[in-house]
Amino acid sequence: MNLLLKEVRHNPILWLLAFVPVVFAAARLRPEAHTVLFILSVLAIVPLAALLSHATESVAAKTGDAAGGLLNATLGNLTELVIALTALRAGQYMLVKASIAGAIVANTLFMLGASFLLGGLKHHVQEYNRATARVQAGLLFLAAVALLVPSAVATADSATGTAFTHKLSVGLSVLLIIAYGLGMLFSLKTHREVFASAAHAEDGEAPWPIGLALGTLAGVTVLVALVSEIFVESVQKAAEAFGMTSAFVGFIIVALVGGAAEMASAFSGARKDRLDLSVGIALGSASQIALFVAPVLVLLSYVMGPMPMDLQLWPGAVVMILIATLTAALVTNSGRSAWFVGVLVLMVYLVFAMTLYLLPPRVS
Repeated sequence: MNLLLKEVRHNPILWLLAFVPVVFAAARLRPEAHTVLFILSVLAIVPLAALLSHATESVAAKTGDAAGGLLNATLGNLTELVIALTALRAGQYMLVKASIAGAIVANTLFMLGASFLLGGLKHHVQEYNRATARVQAGLLFLAAVALLVPSAVATADSATGTAFTHKLSVGLSVLLIIAYGLGMLFSLKTHREVFASAAHAEDGEAPWPIGLALGTLAGVTVLVALVSEIFVESVQKAAEAFGMTSAFVGFIIVALVGGAAEMASAFSGARKDRLDLSVGIALGSASQIALFVAPVLVLLSYVMGPMPMDLQLWPGAVVMILIATLTAALVTNSGRSAWFVGVLVLMVYLVFAMTLYLLPPRVS
């Protein structure tokens, strides 16, 4: 506990933890103040993300960067899952689909590109295990194909009914979950030695004891989930106040705030020349959302939602996911990175963000 208090005292970002009880109190006392709750929830998620980052790095020091990246991606994606489940119960399927697509693109382009940029500004050239990136990019390409098929069939053949789309979505969801499970078996069990981390510089910072790290991970994850519920309840009204469209909110704002915990860990790892951890978090999180979170939401919609949800996205979202996947495969093929590579990847993401802000896609 002394280590935790010491970290709070010496890290100014963690002083924002004071906003955590404030946002809970504001949600109870002024539930109609959506804009204020939106701002407070963002300010509360940022320090929680930083705390989650430090705890995850301590666990990764014991388990290795590959498993550490998977652990961080899993815990970080709980935020996206809570946000999506809240919207699912309310029948806001536009927000659910936009947040799923946005999270995949944000993790693949923004998180990966910013990690390359931040790490490259401190280290001239960085190396990482490209086998990890290849497998994750392959899984993402599979997910892009699965998301493309329902939209392509519906566009090409208008005679296909809603029942067919729902049946196809359920079948594809099961296939994606199976593929994700087999991918984890391949990278963490049968071919674990292939995914060993590339050599990196020691950061000289002693990790937390494993008990403190795991306890912090569990507690912070619960707090992030609770704050996320307040965030998703206030984001739509706040978006209207700020003049943002629902497509931009789901694809950009919800994705970036939902992935704040993972991004903090990825950026910190890149600065410490642990790019394996950063690449594992970015691409691992994107593939986990595409192959696990999205299919699970489709299946849960039959239980929790007012009506079944399918995997049919608007064409613009599918194109963005496909381009993001191909971009990640292209830039990670060499296993080496520099700051300008990060700039190029971020530019692709900014093209998407600008397009959505100025001309949001139509959704039927």
